Amino acid sequence: MVSRLFQSIALSLATAALLAGCAVGPDFKPPAAPNVSGYTQEPLTTATAAAATMGGGAQRFVRALDLPGQWWALLHSKKLNTLMGSALAANPDLAAAQAALVVAKQNVYAQQGLLFPAISGNFTGSRELAPIGTPSDFGAPNPIFNLFTAQLNVSYVPDVFGGTRRSIEALAAQANSQRFALEATYLTLTSNLAGAAVQEASLRGQIVATRSIIKIETDVLSLLQRQYKLGEIAEADVVAQQAALAQVEQTLSPLEKQLAQQRDLLIALSGGLPSQGLPQTFELSAFRLPRDLPVSLPAQLIEQRPDVRAAEANLQAASAQIGVAIANRLPNVALTGNPGSTALAVNQLFTPGTEFWVISGSITQPIFEGGALLHRELAAKAAYKQALAQYRGAVVTAFQNVADALHAIQSDAVALQKAVASEKATFKSLDITRKRMQLGDINYLALLNAQQAYQQALMSVVQAKAARYADTVALFQALGGGWWNRSDVQQESPVTIRDIFQ
Repeated sequence: MVSRLFQSIALSLATAALLAGCAVGPDFKPPAAPNVSGYTQEPLTTATAAAATMGGGAQRFVRALDLPGQWWALLHSKKLNTLMGSALAANPDLAAAQAALVVAKQNVYAQQGLLFPAISGNFTGSRELAPIGTPSDFGAPNPIFNLFTAQLNVSYVPDVFGGTRRSIEALAAQANSQRFALEATYLTLTSNLAGAAVQEASLRGQIVATRSIIKIETDVLSLLQRQYKLGEIAEADVVAQQAALAQVEQTLSPLEKQLAQQRDLLIALSGGLPSQGLPQTFELSAFRLPRDLPVSLPAQLIEQRPDVRAAEANLQAASAQIGVAIANRLPNVALTGNPGSTALAVNQLFTPGTEFWVISGSITQPIFEGGALLHRELAAKAAYKQALAQYRGAVVTAFQNVADALHAIQSDAVALQKAVASEKATFKSLDITRKRMQLGDINYLALLNAQQAYQQALMSVVQAKAARYADTVALFQALGGGWWNRSDVQQESPVTIRDIFQ
């Protein structure tokens, strides 16, 4: 009996599988890449300008060059490499994104279970008192008897119109989106950490430059004080120099505050607490500027940027939801089967004459729900248009980021070249002015102007050097960060429609 029941159920499942050969709704196709060949309106130069100073070397743009997964290693800073390892192991945002990916995957696996029959077992035992004179099907010798029932409950909803498969597709796309969100979190963390390290190095350089200027200003003040005692200059010149020195000293405290806050940021990014401190310190001299810079083709960029890939996955999820909404308006088929056995004693279960079975099927067609199903379908189609616009926005932002980074790399290379030239010229001018001042050949105002010019030029050199490293980090981030070449994790292939419907 039970075997005949399962044969009937198997035949019903085979028939349902044949019916479930297609899925309603659109089959998703990724949008085409923008039909452009570059990122900037003007042709990209072969190499940047160069400056005769540390961090001033020319950088070349190489189209065929790939980006490594650990791109920060191109800066050749052992301290940064060590700090990156600590941050990747302890950063809470990264851990949260990894857990969110696990949640998304498990939701996909749970939804895939709906493609299979649901089978549950049930066993019931009872002791009953039958009314006197009540006929008993079991031939019980007395009105008090035990009754045991064991049965299987089999239910199956064949995915005739593909609504379940479309819902699986939507969840799989959301899992892909979360996967790329994890890569985006990874990229954001590493970029922010590298950028923060460069900024710390810049602040340390500015503090060193400021203290150098303070020393120069202090030496000039001592010179003016001697000249004043000899009656060679007026007291007003000494007071003016004291004011100039105080102004420079005043700029030191904000730089030290920024440096302390920058250290707090580095500690937080690495997953620590400010009170725990950080063993690594960063200076510009510890970095090396990469000579060759990769410039991916526009068609490659949309495959490399995790935010664009996440937006594409969201677009696929929205497309699948249209199919779900359409399937909900179509007939729903349900099959159930209940084989079992009931007896007065446990050892009599499944003996001849105790078995029973029930098999049934139903078809439900929504007729009137106040327009709810229609409006859900229309809402799903509008959500797809929204996701498509968001995808296009992500692509536009990606191209803008690359273009901005390329412009900054070229412009800041020239800026450093000019800043170095200005620093050399203003230092020479200051040296000449100080000597002429000692000889009484010029007045104090000319010396003050030379000091201010050198101060500005010296700070500009430090900031321009840091800008070149920051621009390089920004380009690596804009190009996607090389996550496809990472060796610290096992890369997973995104779930495709073909995987779901096969």
